[in-house]
Amino acid sequence: MTEAPLIVQQDRTVLLETQHPGYEMARDRLQRFAELEKSPEYVHFYKITAVSVWNAAALGETLASIVDWLILNSRFPIARPVLAQLTEWHRRYGLLQLESAKDGSGELVLTCAEADLLAELAADDQLQKLVAHHRDGTLRVQQADRGAVKQMLVRLGYPVDDRAGYVSGDALSFALRSETQQGHAFALRGYQQAAAAAFHRGGSDLGGCGVVVLPCGGGKTVVGIGVMQLLQTNTLVLTTNTVAVRQWVREILDKTDLREDQVGEYTGEQKAIRPVTVATYQILTHRKDKLAAFTHLDVFDKGGFGLIVYDEVHLLPAPVFRATAGIQARRRLGLTATLVREDGRQDEVFSLIGPKRYEVPWKQLERAGFLATAQCFEVRVPLGPERAQRHARSGARQQFRIASENERKLDVVGALLHKHANDRVLVIGQFLQQLQQLATVFQLPLITGQTPNVERERLYAGFRSGSIQRLVVSKVGNFAVDLPDANVAIEVSGTFGSRQEEAQRLGRILRPKEDGGTACFYALVSPATREQEFAQKRQLFLTEQGYAYAIVEAATFLPAGATAGGVGAATGMAKANEDPKR
Repeated sequence: MTEAPLIVQQDRTVLLETQHPGYEMARDRLQRFAELEKSPEYVHFYKITAVSVWNAAALGETLASIVDWLILNSRFPIARPVLAQLTEWHRRYGLLQLESAKDGSGELVLTCAEADLLAELAADDQLQKLVAHHRDGTLRVQQADRGAVKQMLVRLGYPVDDRAGYVSGDALSFALRSETQQGHAFALRGYQQAAAAAFHRGGSDLGGCGVVVLPCGGGKTVVGIGVMQLLQTNTLVLTTNTVAVRQWVREILDKTDLREDQVGEYTGEQKAIRPVTVATYQILTHRKDKLAAFTHLDVFDKGGFGLIVYDEVHLLPAPVFRATAGIQARRRLGLTATLVREDGRQDEVFSLIGPKRYEVPWKQLERAGFLATAQCFEVRVPLGPERAQRHARSGARQQFRIASENERKLDVVGALLHKHANDRVLVIGQFLQQLQQLATVFQLPLITGQTPNVERERLYAGFRSGSIQRLVVSKVGNFAVDLPDANVAIEVSGTFGSRQEEAQRLGRILRPKEDGGTACFYALVSPATREQEFAQKRQLFLTEQGYAYAIVEAATFLPAGATAGGVGAATGMAKANEDPKR
């Protein structure tokens, strides 16, 4: 009889054996209530946390379903303190409820089935400043403190089930098109309808806030549009950059019968507040200096918005968190491919945007044909002698950059461009000097944060049309870039160990291809360096989603007898790669 695939440790770490025949099934089940922390080749390490359990409870996971499955699949008996902690976390979800006072005071009422617990929490020094005892024995909360109270209680270990309702916002009547402006049939896919419905909850106070987690290429924008159509209210959409703003505007006009004068852009270039307004996080966090007030945060209070959509919610900046704490009476929808935040503020998303309402595993959409099949490779490119010496004598932070900018990666990029001569390729990286060198050597167009929006849109449009087949992009290409025909990504450097960045970059090439072809993702890594250490962390989220990185030596892609030697060899490859479309 095969041993069970899990070992559950007393610190709530769960070890999953990757060679076990039940690995994939166990991985898919485990990720619903635990977070992947590290992924060595043979054993993956997960952690059960309070927020991971609360999100599971929000998705309808019962305590019995979690505990029974863990016990059944654990190789050894699970320590009682682990089961007790899991039980307590799950019990706390929904224990505290926030409702509107029925006496017409306009206040909110915080209730709990356990009077002693409510009294204990009310004695907290910080919470005392935000709540007041009422003569009926409840705690009263002012509307303006709704978000702050929820934040504070999550930090104390008690999530709040917020049923205090929402303002309706100004009415906005519109319908979804059955045919796009380009003449293509359009309808929400089944899982997109289910995601919108899970957030909406029939328009009741049980819904109206929370996060939908879908893979890149899974149609998060369409889910947002579906929620807008269910609510029929003025909407503010917040996203990452001006290019993403304009993509949202195009999608809304393409898939609904809203008119152009009803959809506005609020960016550094235009500031039109319309029934549907699409803005960037950057414009909302703009201020003249560090001591000045934020110039545009008052946009939340304009436009009669009944719904706020947070695109790429895992990137929500701190000032927008603070503003969101003050608008808890508006419905709030977060959209993301991953709830991973590198700053560890998942509890802030949980308390201020809402719990996870819907999620679909990446591989499930791949199996259904909604995502392209992808192969991931970690290509190991050794440092040359001189750079290896610099790496050895440098500090930790500088070591990462020295390894990331390994000049020998140029030859490998050249070889991969030659291998994928007929494909649509994105070369993605972190460091501008490295990207400028790649663009120069291989005569490729380059998009960075310094590229004017008009030029970015021209290059993206050229890539979509096929007149441009290869682009070099900085981290501005990580998010909300609609390049459906891209099928190869070459990552030459990244932002330290950012798991969400790695996921977003793979997502650039996951749109299903007309020919059903496979997408290829290459992460170029200098072995035995700080970069390799961070690369292992970067790959964590994708590993959790079922993507395995094949380890490949750089020499595999180079001509027979050749070694990665830097710019000289790369220049020769660039000439061999010349293409009139680039």
